[in-house]
Amino acid sequence: MATYPYGKFRYKVEIDGIDACSFSEVTGFDASIDVMEYREGDMVQTPMKIPGLKKYGNITLKKGLADSRALYDWLNDGVTGEVTRKTITITLLDATESPVASWRVINAWPIKYTAPDFNATSSEVAVETLEIAHEGMTREQ
Repeated sequence: MATYPYGKFRYKVEIDGIDACSFSEVTGFDASIDVMEYREGDMVQTPMKIPGLKKYGNITLKKGLADSRALYDWLNDGVTGEVTRKTITITLLDATESPVASWRVINAWPIKYTAPDFNATSSEVAVETLEIAHEGMTREQ
């Protein structure tokens, strides 16, 4: 029996302590490891390559503007007081809404909020954007 890859259009995002609503787009969650080259004085061949710092890309969340101010308030708390770090879980769902893959993002906090663009001649949904920095990502499922 053939298995097919999952579509990327059915997912959910959970942020502890925030009623985050539904997001139309989630981008940028990635991880990389810097490569350091090391060469001892008597090495005449190619230098050794060893792992360096781990880096995690910022995550961008986009959603249609609604009554909830939860995401804006999370950023604003950091601007006016103390940054609150949260855990974010991004889960890919299959056609029956069952989880098939899940990523946990730790110590996440908002670093940029973008309000919607407005245009009187457009019939598009007003979309707000929140960019989030974090300190790690693991694949749970």
